[in-house]
Amino acid sequence: MRKPVSFMLQKACWEVTYELPLRMVEVREYVDARGRVPYRDWVVKLDAVTRVRVITAALRVEHGNFSAAKGVGSGVYELRLDFGPGYRVYFGKDGERIVILLGGGTKKRQDTDIDAAHELWAEYKKRKREE
Repeated sequence: MRKPVSFMLQKACWEVTYELPLRMVEVREYVDARGRVPYRDWVVKLDAVTRVRVITAALRVEHGNFSAAKGVGSGVYELRLDFGPGYRVYFGKDGERIVILLGGGTKKRQDTDIDAAHELWAEYKKRKREE
């Protein structure tokens, strides 16, 4: 929860203090019913430089930066990474504070990857209701 902005009078000037939370959003990887982690399975296949850039993008989401994300329907979002073949990270939002990483891919396989992300997100919601 954000702390309120407070104003203090110090040496005849107004100073605004604001404390930023370290993490605004909790980012988790989806684990399917068989124990597989589709996002991690995709990330580990990437070369080291690309892997770092993808993980950095996920860390930006953890800090509340959704500027490169857009909805692709049914509660699934696509985080667009503007390098290489156009990498994508797919995720769902479980409320305002939890993001579930579903998988990734490239612009070339976008339609297939979005369909897979929709299936995983539907499975996630179903399993959550059953718990």
